[in-house]
Amino acid sequence: MSEEADIQRRIDEYLTWMEVVSLSDRTIQVRRKYLKYFREWCENRGLYTIDEISRPVVERFQKSLFHYKKKDGTPLAVCSQYSRLSALKAFFKYLAQQRIIMYNPSSELQLPKLGKPIPKQTMSHDEVQQVMILCDLSDPLGIRDRAMMELFYSNGIRRAELIELNIYDIDFVRGTLMIREGKGKKDRMVPVGESTLIWLQKYLNDARPKLQVRADDITLFYTQQGERLSETYLSAHISKYISKANIHKHGSCHLFRHTAATLMLENGADIRYIQEMLGHSSIKTTEIYTRVSIKQLKNVHNLTHPTNQKSEDSKPENPPNDSS
Repeated sequence: MSEEADIQRRIDEYLTWMEVVSLSDRTIQVRRKYLKYFREWCENRGLYTIDEISRPVVERFQKSLFHYKKKDGTPLAVCSQYSRLSALKAFFKYLAQQRIIMYNPSSELQLPKLGKPIPKQTMSHDEVQQVMILCDLSDPLGIRDRAMMELFYSNGIRRAELIELNIYDIDFVRGTLMIREGKGKKDRMVPVGESTLIWLQKYLNDARPKLQVRADDITLFYTQQGERLSETYLSAHISKYISKANIHKHGSCHLFRHTAATLMLENGADIRYIQEMLGHSSIKTTEIYTRVSIKQLKNVHNLTHPTNQKSEDSKPENPPNDSS
């Protein structure tokens, strides 16, 4: 094998090892993509072997990510920089553990600090309905889209989890859905609302048979060609509905997830139950929704803050006039 292929050979060995230790397909796919970026960056600078990768080289790569500009001129998001560098650190950690390298050049690499960003937007219940009614129920794909959005809204299922669903994962009697090997390869059972169950049944009866190509295929949601959906297609497809609804919100599948969690919290759900439903390994991740949910705080503010108390002294002598 040529010297030029050394880095790729080590990457291939690492990806195979990830499969052996049963890391998720999603994790393997993402790390393959990010390590490809690193390999190409190295080759563009005449670096072809693992032994040539030193700590200064890794630090140069980190700086290149910081200064990188996308096609639209915007910088690479901090979370994207973090993900690419995390993949690199995991790769070199593997090489060191396998004694392929004597020194880990990324061991002291400081990753960019990630905050816990509040979801920028959520929808109201009425806005969700405004999006859903756009589905063309005379078309099997329209019925499919309504069933998918109902499911996103019902329990905040992730995009990748919905794509992997099979027809036997739905329990219509118990009103539950089994999500198999979700994030972190963990199974979990989540509730499904009555309205959503009705739409899922309609999809199974009226739409899915028209989209199914192979009789023995148990995939739940199909493309027009009878294939399992892709994440890219699903995001773009749902985003079009949200834009068309003219609710002045931007997002896709994850917007339904944020909305479901936020509205449940505002209506009194215990955050621990929301954590279980969303499949968060740490309740700290779920706690971002306590910062999104403003309804309860506003109610307390209205009841207790002096500026909201009905007092003659607090009223302006010349209240604003719409005609002025």
